[in-house]
Parts: sequence; C-alpha cells; structure tokens
Amino acid sequence: MSTPVAADPFADVVGQDDAVAVLRAALRAPVHAYLLVGPPGSGRRAAARAFAGELLAEDALAAGDDAAVERHRRLARLEAHPDLEVVEREGASIDAEQARAIVRSAMRSPVEGRRKVLVLTEFHLAGAVAPMLLKTIEEPPPGVVFVVLADVLAPDLQTIASRCVVVRFAPLHPDVVATALVADGVAPDVARVAADASGGDLGRAAVLATDPALAARAAWWSSLPDRLDGTGRTVVALVGELLAALDDAVAPLVARQEAELAEIAEREQQYGLRGGSRRTIDARHKREVRRFRRDELRFGLGLLARTLRDGMLGATAGAATPAGAARVRARLGAIDAVHRTAVALDRNPNERLQLERLLLAVGPTG
Repeated sequence: MSTPVAADPFADVVGQDDAVAVLRAALRAPVHAYLLVGPPGSGRRAAARAFAGELLAEDALAAGDDAAVERHRRLARLEAHPDLEVVEREGASIDAEQARAIVRSAMRSPVEGRRKVLVLTEFHLAGAVAPMLLKTIEEPPPGVVFVVLADVLAPDLQTIASRCVVVRFAPLHPDVVATALVADGVAPDVARVAADASGGDLGRAAVLATDPALAARAAWWSSLPDRLDGTGRTVVALVGELLAALDDAVAPLVARQEAELAEIAEREQQYGLRGGSRRTIDARHKREVRRFRRDELRFGLGLLARTLRDGMLGATAGAATPAGAARVRARLGAIDAVHRTAVALDRNPNERLQLERLLLAVGPTG
C-alpha cells in the first residue's frame, strides 16, 4: 500500500497556517532544534513529518532530482526514512533508558545523507529526564536536528524551550475540522457532527465520522436527566448502557489501528523497521484507545452539562418559592458533579465507579 506524495509537503497539516509559515521559513536556514507545542490532533506530528522530509530532501531539492525528493518526502511521511527517528514513550513517560538511547542515536552518523532528524513525541511527559537531554538538544552533532512535540509548555520544559525555536499549534476550530473531513469524502452533515464532537482533534474526528452511532450517543447523553429516577437500579442500568456504547465507539479506532499494523507489515518488506518499533506501536495504540474513551466521556459530559444548564432557565423562573429554590440547588449540584467527574478523568479512574457516582449525584433534577 503506497501513499501518494502531495505537491505541497505540508498538505496534511490543516488549519495551522501560522505554524506552517514558521516551518517553511525555517527551511531556509535550519537550526538545531524546534519545539512544536499544541493539543493532540492539531497537526503537530504531520507537520513534524513534513518538516523532516524537507530537511532530508534538501540536497535533492538543490540538485533538482525530483525522484529523490519524492522518495525522501514519502519515506518521511511514512516515518520509515533511515535518517528519521520518531521516539515514542513506552511507559508512562520517557524514562532514563530511553533518554540515553536518544543521546546515543544523536551521536550516530546519518545513514544516507548529511542530515538526521529526531522527532521526540509527548515531550511534556519527559519530566525528570528532560535535563539528561538538554545538552544534546542544545548542542547536537553537526547535521542533527531535533523536532520536539509537546501538548503544553510545562514549567520543566522552559529551559529546553529556550534552546529551541518554539512553533505553536492552536486547537482546530470545528469549521476547519468539518471542512477537512468533507475534503476527504465525508458527507457534510456527518462531518459537522463529528467535528463538533471531536474537541478540535482531527484524528478523533476522522474516527467519529465512520461511527454511525455517534448521533445516538449524543442524544443519549442529552436525554439522561429525564431518565434518572433516583434509584440505584436505574443508575446501574444506565451506566451499563453507556459502557457498552463506549466499547462500540472505540471499534472504528481499533479498525484503523489494525489497518495501520497491516500497512506497517507491508512496509517492513520494503523499508524495514528499527528494533522495538512494533512494541512501541502497540503501546501507542493502547494509549490511543484510553484517550479516545476519555475524550468520548468528556464529549458526553459536556452534553450533559449543557442540558442541565438549559434546564436552569426553567428552574430559576420559580426560584422564589422553596420548591423552586430546591430545584435550582439541585441543578447547580448536578452541574458541579459533572465538572468534578470531567476533572477526575485525567487520573484514569474506574469508569463504572465514576459514572455511577455521577448519576447518583445528578439524580432526578425535576
């Protein structure tokens, strides 16, 4: 399975004109390190691949060798170029062993040309090992370029950031996401629903666009306050429905991951993969599933909070009476419970337990 190379190497990066302009300008006189900061799904990794491809194709571009330029770009886009190394964490964060491996890799000479690119993903999780990499990122061997990706510019990254050109990626607006989906052949009405539910993550939107149950899940969350009757039996039944829907929601993502593995197996026959790559990919896939479930829950909680807020309009109309005041307090308490649950998702909680607590706290809001 081959991937066609676009005439514009940054064609896969949508809605990030400012960031792409910075990277294009940087190609005129590349420096040793770049820090791409922005939320997941904003296009950082696609931009890193495109940028790496242009760096690695520099000599071929100067020589006017179109076939070689296309090859460099294609291999970089596939993350299969021998002089491009993409480092992904295998555990909760980049650990000391991985940091030492990064340093050793930076010291090795390029395989094909005079330049080598190391892309470090999720570097906001580097934590304690960031200082181990500071010297190498600040002063790598000649020809080595670091492209560091981070969700946020955490305090412990400030020193490394000061040694890099910082390129910021903004969250994608739903209109941009919807337009990108339509350009890929998604029906406009489906693209709009998926974009609104994606949280600005283009990758998540692409998965949601293949999920026929998305609209039904949105309606389920919006109808939830009317289905609660204050009993534990109802709560348990509703949570069971939701967890089953979550399992179904992940299915399109798992299908995409299986397709990626099949493509990688085919690429192994053509280009080869570095040792340990399959294990790293499997670990990434597990993280993607966890993050997708978390984002799906956040999407639903947002719809639930919106429904509860809309109900406040009717509740406040009669707030002067004791019963009306009680209804307002119930709505406020329910909204607060939704927000607390959304925050708790970052701690990888037990989904069933958290959802049962939430629905008991929301209760019938009247």
